[in-house]
Amino acid sequence: MWIQGNWEKRQEGDFTNMDFELTDEQKMVKEMVRKFADEEIVPVARENDIKEHFPIEIIKKMAPLGLLGAPIPEKYGGGGLDFISDAIIFEEIGRADSSIRTTLSVQVSITELTILRWGTEEQKEKYLPWLCNGDILGCFALTEPCAGSDAANQSTTAIPTDKGWVINGTKTWISNGGIADIAIVFAQTDKTKKHKGIAAFIVERGTKGFTTREIKGKLGLRASNTAELIFEDCEVSKDALLGQVGDGFKIAMSALDNGRYGVASGCVGIIQGCIDTCAKYAKERHQFGKPIGSFQLIQEKIARMVVDCDASRLLVYRAGDLKNKGVKNTLETSIAKYFASEAAVRAATEAIQIFGAYGYSNEYPVERYLRDAKVATIYEGTSEIQKLIIGYHTLGIKAFI
Repeated sequence: MWIQGNWEKRQEGDFTNMDFELTDEQKMVKEMVRKFADEEIVPVARENDIKEHFPIEIIKKMAPLGLLGAPIPEKYGGGGLDFISDAIIFEEIGRADSSIRTTLSVQVSITELTILRWGTEEQKEKYLPWLCNGDILGCFALTEPCAGSDAANQSTTAIPTDKGWVINGTKTWISNGGIADIAIVFAQTDKTKKHKGIAAFIVERGTKGFTTREIKGKLGLRASNTAELIFEDCEVSKDALLGQVGDGFKIAMSALDNGRYGVASGCVGIIQGCIDTCAKYAKERHQFGKPIGSFQLIQEKIARMVVDCDASRLLVYRAGDLKNKGVKNTLETSIAKYFASEAAVRAATEAIQIFGAYGYSNEYPVERYLRDAKVATIYEGTSEIQKLIIGYHTLGIKAFI
């Protein structure tokens, strides 16, 4: 079977071959992660959400299973798995609890894979094994109070010194930010160069001048950690530089491609969770003397979820297949992230309708699915930004920058 490749190849009529059948290894990964999620995550997801408890104990249990470094080469302590397996992991964890999936996505997709691609050999050997085995956690510090979608407009500065760099500025809405041991931090080194002056740095917790403040009261992802990162004359060594000066914007954009892949995969999990929960409830709940699953409108809602789930999963797998081949996949990943995140909100909204008043309470997980799904249309690039990316690849005209 085949699926189409990137936009240019589609226009030329060229196609990328892809086998839709999961390999034995991928099936084993799916079974293993689903079992772990059902036994370790699902039973405590509701309580963790209510208490806004970051479940570090669950994160630590994921490390021996290889979940904290699945796509990282074995030489650096990872599992050496392909990106379809990576998507399967995010989907199964996302089906159980999007808060934990968020923590995992940040750890793997935008911390580890960024260091793997842009780091020196010394940086890879220093950080990747510790990240993969869960001894340290990472975060990705790009967003600022006045720089969200406008990621090139960095106010955080990095001034060179004889020993390294001095960083000043504030980052906000940083997932894992309050508990991460290392942060990939983006800062402007020369404002006259605009986005070409941005650099990336690996900053370790405990560095003088680096503090954090946790953000509470979120609508969703309440069991994930979110924080502000504050840098006040924070001195880092020359070895902290990731890539070259001026590479920062490219590093950020490549990392976001990976991050969006994890978000899209997790959204497939939310939709699948809605299907599983609603199918069970629709057969058990009786109205007018028969199960509500026999009503046409209930079946219509569930059918839409199934279609959205299949479409989202295939879009994710297409992007993953291109990742496996080392082919640029910005367009395909944006399409997957845009469609899957919006579909997850639709599925969760309809799930609440199916459950009625029960769906409005936290007795069932569907209200949490909705709260968790909504942020997927915002972080790692809003749905509006994804549409602009898709528009640019279609028209060849940039709507921004």
